[in-house]
Amino acid sequence: MKPKASIVAQKLLNLYRQSHVIIGGWQALNPIFVKESTPEVLKALSDLPTGKMLVRHIENLKSGKTPMDSVERDLLPYGGVMVETMANIQIKPADWKELIAAINAFTPDQDGLNRIMDVKVIKSYGNEWPNIVRAALATHHPALLQQWAIVDQTFNAYKRWNLANEILSQPLNDRSRAQIQADMFEYETYLPMFGDAGKELLAKLRTFISSMKRINEPK
Repeated sequence: MKPKASIVAQKLLNLYRQSHVIIGGWQALNPIFVKESTPEVLKALSDLPTGKMLVRHIENLKSGKTPMDSVERDLLPYGGVMVETMANIQIKPADWKELIAAINAFTPDQDGLNRIMDVKVIKSYGNEWPNIVRAALATHHPALLQQWAIVDQTFNAYKRWNLANEILSQPLNDRSRAQIQADMFEYETYLPMFGDAGKELLAKLRTFISSMKRINEPK
């Protein structure tokens, strides 16, 4: 039985948003986009926030405009936020010095995350700091992008860990189930980073989805 087009569309959009941390990058992702993008899936994508960006990317792949190991610059997703350009980011030399030192000293744990989030220039960007700093590094210090990916992974891992625990601590309902289903790829990506505790939490999320399905099935 094939999954619903809306579920496949959400999965593809999650992959698109997380392209910067997927092993193999666009070369690994683009064949998946092409293979699974039926007309029904493309229509479902068009109805999702930022989904039209992915539709354009898939159309470019199918037409041959974009090579299978690449993406058009104006269709690059930055951690889930689709933006036309961040080329006008301006960071002062003193702030660059502090930021680069923080990236080089980063440790992939909660303390390391707290320290880097306390850097002056990062605090100035509010909630969009992972995307903005990544874009700035891509323009001015691309050699640091690999190290920044570790910061990004750590941030997303703790974000998903905290969110999963928060959801499971509340009364369970269809809304939270839908939220978990929509983000399941990200939970599957990041929770295993916490070892056995993360795998146990992921199993609880899957069990919750299955239990809600059984409750809602017609008698």
